[in-house]
Order: sequence, then C-alpha cells, then structure tokens
Amino acid sequence: MNKTFTLESQLIENCIKGERKSQKDLYDLYSSKMYSICLRYSKNQMDAEDILQEGFVKLFNNLSRFRGEGSFDGWVRRIFVNTAIEHIRRKSLNTAVGEGLENTIADRHHNALDRLYEKDIINSALTLSDGYRTVFNLYAIDGYSHKEIASKLGITESTSKSQFSRAKALLRNIIQHKSNKKNSAVGI
Repeated sequence: MNKTFTLESQLIENCIKGERKSQKDLYDLYSSKMYSICLRYSKNQMDAEDILQEGFVKLFNNLSRFRGEGSFDGWVRRIFVNTAIEHIRRKSLNTAVGEGLENTIADRHHNALDRLYEKDIINSALTLSDGYRTVFNLYAIDGYSHKEIASKLGITESTSKSQFSRAKALLRNIIQHKSNKKNSAVGI
C-alpha cells in the first residue's frame, strides 16, 4: 500500500472520529487549492471565503461518505465546485473583482509563462456573466462534460455548449484587446 494513501486514509479516519488536529491538518492540506477554486467561481474574496467555509462544513459532514473510489482530491474538488455552483444560484454576484487573485494560482507543474497566461484567462473570466463564467470553469478548468454541466445547472446540453462557445469568444476578444493595448503602449 502506498504510504501517501495510508497517511491520507488515516487522516480521513481521524477526521471522521472528530479529532480536531486531523481536521485542521486536512484543512491546511486543501484550503489553498480549494480557495483558488472558490475564487474562480466568485467575483470577490468575501464570497470566495464564504464558499470555502461552506465547502469545508460539507466536507467534514460528509467525510464518512467517501468510499475510496477514485482520488480523494477529486472528491474534495467536486464538493467545492458544487458548493460554488449552489452559492451562485443563491446569490447574484455583481461585485467587483477581489484583490489577491494573482496569489491564488499555485501549480508547480507549469512554467512562469503558463502561469501568466492562466492568470490572464482567470482574471478575464471574472468579467464574464455568472452563466458564462460558470460553464467555462466547469468545462475548461474542472473537466466536466456538457451533459454533466447541464445536469448540475438545470440547463440543456446545447445551452451549455453555446455558453462555453460564447465564453471562449469573449475571453479571446478580452485577451486580444489587452494584448493589443500592451503592444501599443510599448510601441510594438
């Protein structure tokens, strides 16, 4: 048995038993990554923090339901994505973009140029309407199919596809406009 899996299993088991230290360890292990997800689906830090807190409450309340089928990381991610979607449904998010988004992307497997491009896309996606942004995040970033998105959001599969297509076109225009602005500012 893999040592990481054993540590993860023990941590889960201890959390189910209500051991506070293990719950804090689990929170510390996943909070940064899940906060990034929460920020992608919200437009400001306050909403992202609300989603994060709500997500961890759901995680700890449902931890005993994790059957070990698939990765725990994926299971946790689904809880937070679903929590963010529920949050969007409950609240219309029309506030300004929160500060600090640039510090939330921490993927060690990408080079600096990839991270800059990723930040550009995520920052630009925050300007999209809730519907476009949600479909874009679910499909392009979290890897859900249009059928799964339709089911989650209560829309048709074709609506999901068209919102994704429109979101891509809008993002392309936003990024191209930013790039043109930068190039003209530098005299290129």
